[in-house]
Amino acid sequence: MGEQQQQQWRRHHPALDEAVSLLSKANCDLSAAHHHLDQEFQRTYPDHANPYKLVCRIKKIQQDLASVKEMCRELLAEKQDLMDKARATLLGQRSSLQRLLASSGLPLISDDDELVYSNLNQIIDEWSAQMRAKTGEVHGGDSEDINQMLFSSIVQDG
Repeated sequence: MGEQQQQQWRRHHPALDEAVSLLSKANCDLSAAHHHLDQEFQRTYPDHANPYKLVCRIKKIQQDLASVKEMCRELLAEKQDLMDKARATLLGQRSSLQRLLASSGLPLISDDDELVYSNLNQIIDEWSAQMRAKTGEVHGGDSEDINQMLFSSIVQDG
């Protein structure tokens, strides 16, 4: 419908003019009430306790929460990927070092070093089991994302 047709339709329907006028007045009244309440809150409450500003901040935080969660998931995924690559690299270097020591006739990795390596793996396994118990997950595996379990448990608790 073109502008000219709308104007012609309005002239034939005065009820439409009354409805537009009523809605415009309601909009002005709501704006005035909003301004009055905002001024009253500013006079009554300090900035950090103004209920209107607190509600606005809560709405903003709720809107930002979804994007923050997604950024955290991406960050944790990148961290997990880095940890997995570092662990694989260290394991490969450990194996290479053992082969090099064996072929050169030098003493092999000491029992103390093996104990440290075993303890590290045991701590990681125990922590993974605790995280699975806390988040209610029953399956496990070498490829599970420990950071994702941690993030899920923090978000659920918060």
